[in-house]
Amino acid sequence: MPVDRLNAVLDAHVTGLEEAGTAKGAEVVVTGVVRAQGDHGPRVLLRGESDKHFIRMNSNSYLGMGLNPEVIEAEDAATKEFGAGPGAVRFISGSYEAHLALEAKMAAFHDREAGMIFSSAYAAIMSSITPLVTKETVLISDELNHNCIINAMKLSRPAGKAIYGHNDVDGLDKALGEWKGKAKRAIVVTDGIFSMRGDHAPMAEIMDVCVKHDADYEENVVCIMDDSHGVGSFGRTGRGTEEFTGARPVDVLVGTLGKAFGVNGGYVAAGASIIDFLRESSQMYIYSNPITVGEAAAALRSVEIVDSPAGLELLENLRALTKRFENGLGRIGIETIPGEHPVVPLMIRDTQGTRDLVQYLYDNGVLVTGLAYPVVPRGDEEIRTQINADHTEADIDHVLALLEAYQERQ
Repeated sequence: MPVDRLNAVLDAHVTGLEEAGTAKGAEVVVTGVVRAQGDHGPRVLLRGESDKHFIRMNSNSYLGMGLNPEVIEAEDAATKEFGAGPGAVRFISGSYEAHLALEAKMAAFHDREAGMIFSSAYAAIMSSITPLVTKETVLISDELNHNCIINAMKLSRPAGKAIYGHNDVDGLDKALGEWKGKAKRAIVVTDGIFSMRGDHAPMAEIMDVCVKHDADYEENVVCIMDDSHGVGSFGRTGRGTEEFTGARPVDVLVGTLGKAFGVNGGYVAAGASIIDFLRESSQMYIYSNPITVGEAAAALRSVEIVDSPAGLELLENLRALTKRFENGLGRIGIETIPGEHPVVPLMIRDTQGTRDLVQYLYDNGVLVTGLAYPVVPRGDEEIRTQINADHTEADIDHVLALLEAYQERQ
């Protein structure tokens, strides 16, 4: 059956996005990876760019674990033994030992009773929030929370929802007070690291407010934190935003295996009762294949490395490189949001200016991410740069030199 009329509507929609400058556009295609050599970190090759080498300043692989030989070897060995795919969802064909070992490791890493893995962190947050929401629940969220949290809230059917200003603890306090007596359960959800800006939630204060109001709710105030950008890259030992802020543990911690740990998949760490409940009610856990055995083995090895003296050295180097880049931006005169997290935004605050600088850096072999409305609010247009531990000081200085040359010609 022809869908010509539908196609016309869809084409018009995409054209409108392109004209407004909000279209995602085509992705670059990576055709090769050049390992670190000399004073240069890894480089990538792109389709259509011949043998031109690009520095990735847009990668979530904060510790460079995706190219770590031990992690690759662990994945290769497990794949050779157990095959390329899991075959089916876990309740049909079972779990593999590597899945269970990884879940136990993530629970221990975060000092929680239990853990469970998902196909992605997006699935983990979507499939943790929605089952925990009842018609007698109030959902309370930071206004800059990630798209996965926003969509989980859209799919939920609570008694009500409240949005507080970004990192506005007083606003959270007010919302919990206003819903006292109107809901049995309150769920407070926040990102740990806000990925567009690299700033972090004040988790110690947020948890204090949750504890303050807990007795007012028959089924508790439950705090869920998505710390996908924090775990493995933030805090002295990589335990994320909880560690950095000195906060008491959140009730449900969601993380990813696909950023600092360099592999794929997501996970939840929480009390045993919550995990048992989620295993029976999380749709994206029950009805989706798990990550492969090879990925589970690779992630397990990655976490073991992070949780070791070698991991502490990687984290120390990551912090030093991040500081070097931030200091350089200050010298050049480019606005940023300072912090210890390796997401370092260049606050351009103009859509066309953001596009121009992204293109300039691309032309000079540097990959970055330009962010404009509606991904970020109008006036907050930025270029998100991300420091990785396998960058070198020479890499950082090279990018700073390019930015300085660009500034001087403006």
